[in-house]
Amino acid sequence: MTEDLTTIEIDQFYPHSPAKVWRALTEPELMAQWLMPTTDFEPTVGHRFRMRARPVEATNFSGEIACEVLELVEAKRLRISWDDAHAATPTGWVVTWDLRPEGTGTRMIFTHSGFDPDDANAQLSRTIMRGGWPGIVRRLGEVVDAA
Repeated sequence: MTEDLTTIEIDQFYPHSPAKVWRALTEPELMAQWLMPTTDFEPTVGHRFRMRARPVEATNFSGEIACEVLELVEAKRLRISWDDAHAATPTGWVVTWDLRPEGTGTRMIFTHSGFDPDDANAQLSRTIMRGGWPGIVRRLGEVVDAA
C-alpha cells in the first residue's frame, strides 16, 4: 500500500456524544483550548476567519492562517479552507472533521487534504503537520472530556 501524499487522516474515537464533540469543534472559547484562538470564528458557511500559529521558517509559513467555513452539517461535519494568510498563492488545503455516532460515543475522522505531491514545500508542510495534528486531536478529546 502506498502512502497518500495529498492527505493527512486521523481516525479517533471519543466516549462522548456527537453533540458534545461538536460543541468543542465550533464554540470559539473551546476551540481556542485545543486548536488555537481565532479572530472571529462563526459556524456559518462562507464565514471567513483567521488563526495564529507559530511561523515555520523552513516552509515560509507566516504563522497566520486564513480560513473559510466551506461546509457545516450540525454535529456531523465541519470543513474549512486552510491557507497561509500571507502567501502569494493559496494552498488549496482543506481541513475536515467528520463525526458519526458509534456505540455510546463518537467516531471522528479528521482529514487535512490538498497537499501537492510534486511540491517539495507542500510535502515538507505535510510532514510537519502530520506530526502535529495527532497532538491537537488528543487535546480536542481533553477539552471534550472537561466540557
